[in-house]
Amino acid sequence: MRNAVVALALTAAALPAQALQVSIRDAAGAPLPLAMVTLKAERPLRAAGDDNGYPRERTEQRISPEITAFAGPDGRVQIDYPEAVPLNLRVRVPGYQDLAQTGVSADATLELRLTAETDPAALAAQQPANAWFAALDFGGDAELKKTAMEQCSFCHQQGSFFMRRERSEEEWQQVMERMIGYGARPSSEHQPKLIEVFQKGYTDLRQHPEKVLRAKPWETHLAGAQVREWPIGDPFSQMHDLLLHSNGKVYVGDNLQDRLWEIDPKTGQTLVYKTPVDEGDEIGGLFSGRLKTYPKLETTAGIHSFAESPKDGHIFITPSLQQRLFEFDPVSKVFTTHYFDDGLYPHTVRIDAQDNVWFTLALSNQVGRFDRQTKSFRTYGLPARSTKEEVGLALNGVVRKLMNWGMPMHWLPVDKRVTGMPLPYGIDVAPDGRVWFARLHADSIGVIDPKTDSVQVIDTPFQGPRRLRADAVGDIWIAAFPEAKIVRYHPADGSFSDYPLPTALNGAETPYSLNVDRARQQVWVTGTASDSLMRLDIASGQWRTFPMSRKVTFTRDIEIAADGSVFTSNGAFPSWQIEDGQPTLIELKPGQ
Repeated sequence: MRNAVVALALTAAALPAQALQVSIRDAAGAPLPLAMVTLKAERPLRAAGDDNGYPRERTEQRISPEITAFAGPDGRVQIDYPEAVPLNLRVRVPGYQDLAQTGVSADATLELRLTAETDPAALAAQQPANAWFAALDFGGDAELKKTAMEQCSFCHQQGSFFMRRERSEEEWQQVMERMIGYGARPSSEHQPKLIEVFQKGYTDLRQHPEKVLRAKPWETHLAGAQVREWPIGDPFSQMHDLLLHSNGKVYVGDNLQDRLWEIDPKTGQTLVYKTPVDEGDEIGGLFSGRLKTYPKLETTAGIHSFAESPKDGHIFITPSLQQRLFEFDPVSKVFTTHYFDDGLYPHTVRIDAQDNVWFTLALSNQVGRFDRQTKSFRTYGLPARSTKEEVGLALNGVVRKLMNWGMPMHWLPVDKRVTGMPLPYGIDVAPDGRVWFARLHADSIGVIDPKTDSVQVIDTPFQGPRRLRADAVGDIWIAAFPEAKIVRYHPADGSFSDYPLPTALNGAETPYSLNVDRARQQVWVTGTASDSLMRLDIASGQWRTFPMSRKVTFTRDIEIAADGSVFTSNGAFPSWQIEDGQPTLIELKPGQ
């Protein structure tokens, strides 16, 4: 597919058959550069919903893409939609009212004028979640604010239109209890303070919308960018991690419905596979009490993270709610289940050059390794921070059983750095074969040397390292989730370098994940609080920000294609918080 924006000198005769050309201006006729134009088929091909709202397993579907591009300096944009079908069009520019048209021909030429937005409430509503969160008054308590970003933005945005609506303190208390039941861990001391901040703060911002901060203006590089999306799942899905496979297809896991989506981004052809269920498996898996109140749930495994074997292309998947690994052969379409009995909550997974499968065990403070040659597991125990934490880790199994029997999780005391749950999270294999990991609540990273089986833990000078990746020279890039920055760790001298995120407002942004384009020496970062993706050029230190087309775009991982395009998924939990309630697979072509 061609880039969405082409040179104005391009003649009409050379345009593609379905080239839609749009000129966007304000009411006075002045061009509106960087206007965001989104096209959707008026009657899109969608994955069928005849299996409890999802496609029947292993039946081929086709999904029509949604395409977003940005106008050039003259307010003009051209988009080549791949099908000659009537289209729905939306134009979005900060500071202006959205404009929508239906039944647009794929080869139309349109002159559109936008109306400036003057209503302060509507202008505030255009801002991303972190613009609202950044305007909350924490009374100068930086620790409380970090807790709010780390724990109250754990699986969804804090400050989105769903979270900032009118609630009493009693209703916020119910929200807090439900969030803790799902697994968040704000400290017991901070919980009543957070309820007060949210209840009073969002009420004040709704009454005085002029206090809401303004996101950074869009920048000229967007005129060369294009975003494609494929709607997958429904408002009850959680499209967690994804994998861009060497076969060109993208695999996305629905964590709440245990379905593996296979999408061909060239054609939109889609297949869905259900993950294996053993006799006796319960809904919710080993944590059956965790999501009992969730309205629609089919998960027994909780498929989470993906990695491709360099040997045979098999896909390894962590089912976080079981003591298993799934192996999926994308050719034969056969699943194999590998069982282990030491460790809880298999989380993020990566595979080394020797075809060993490495994964974090988030709730048991371990890193696991699966040797594909011997079909054997080994676990690496990570050091506890204190005797109290050792006891807490030892009692994890008891707490899990009590939770499954109905014990409310919000009754458990939690200290400020979540003693008892260091939470090994992200993991990656460096070019030298060493395995690096991050511990979100323990404020540390670590490294395992497979040659010696040694484990080293390194305290971080920042809070909440979430996911990490190694670059081409072996430096480690870390998402500092509650600190609105990414951090580079230099193993050669043990130093850390900070890179504040360009989307941060008053210190508010939550980078869930990042990935390194080793070929281009660029770092891609998820702007989970700002509806964006960001790219850092390592050599120059230059940032570029790419806004996404939907509000409440909560991205969890990034995959990088050979041409420099990137894939991610909108994995908000729950997905009904997303604008229009629709999770998607997202492809960004950043342009030049």
